Amino acid sequence: MAIKVGIIGGAGYTGGELIRLLLNHPCVNISFINSRSNAGKLVSSVHQDLLGDTDIRFSGELLNDIDVLFLCLGHGESEKFILENKISDKIKIIDLANDFRLNQKSKIQSRKFIYGLPELNREHIKKASNIANPGCFATTIQLGLLPLAKAGLLKDIYTTGITGSTGAGQSFSQTSHFSWRENNIQAYKTLTHQHLGEIGESLKQLQPTGHINVNFVPWRGDFTRGIFVSSQLQCNKPLDELNKLYEDYYAGHPFIHITKEQVFLKQVVNTNKCIIQLEKVDSVLVVHSVADNLLKGASGQAVQNMNLMFGVDETTGLRLKANYF
Repeated sequence: MAIKVGIIGGAGYTGGELIRLLLNHPCVNISFINSRSNAGKLVSSVHQDLLGDTDIRFSGELLNDIDVLFLCLGHGESEKFILENKISDKIKIIDLANDFRLNQKSKIQSRKFIYGLPELNREHIKKASNIANPGCFATTIQLGLLPLAKAGLLKDIYTTGITGSTGAGQSFSQTSHFSWRENNIQAYKTLTHQHLGEIGESLKQLQPTGHINVNFVPWRGDFTRGIFVSSQLQCNKPLDELNKLYEDYYAGHPFIHITKEQVFLKQVVNTNKCIIQLEKVDSVLVVHSVADNLLKGASGQAVQNMNLMFGVDETTGLRLKANYF
């Protein structure tokens, strides 16, 4: 089976990660990689680690002789692109921006987007023609909380999470410069992060009754990639029972792993995994979840969704080695 793929916005971090994955995917042929600012250039001239791996050049065109189109555009650009371009109804779309993640924004023209978190919506994804790929913080936080939501145990959640500099995208800003990031951390978008909406909708999908309040403080870290999240809440269930709850929920989900050991970023960087650890003191439960923001938090999850949509084994092209050293 050869899935013909087109990529819009292939010059950024998520586009680059997607290209790396798809070049090595046994079921994929890349038909074109679009970048308006780099049209005509070799992809390897922008993503220089791909030198010798591909002779594809960036295109300025949209071709319709494909099976699936990945949109790796800036937030707010995907909706504009769909409205301004003629895309065949036969082409499936996977959007990596936040344009269609919320229920009230999930429809455009004749297209209905399904929220693409496989551990929540796997069966819907298999039947979907359009996927809204979740955000990186949203993925990591939700994976840490979904089993508790299914058990109806969520109320007030206090979450902190730190992300690497690639989470800010490739455009330069003061806080993405090496001289600012090195030996430095900073809280940002305190209690107002844009991923809170999709997190709330997903948790409500599993726990429709009762009030769920997620208080989230994100941090900018002085490293390149990865997300480490800690979510704290009140819970009276014993720890062994909670670990069993998580193991049961994620049974059959190949990229989610529950451990009783201390988790750390190097376990997941350069993989499509999310590793979860629970700790409990008296009635206070802390859920640690770690993931790579560019893979399980973005491009890896997009490929996972593509696999499900086309009936390919979920893990195909995603058996990756962690950057442990």
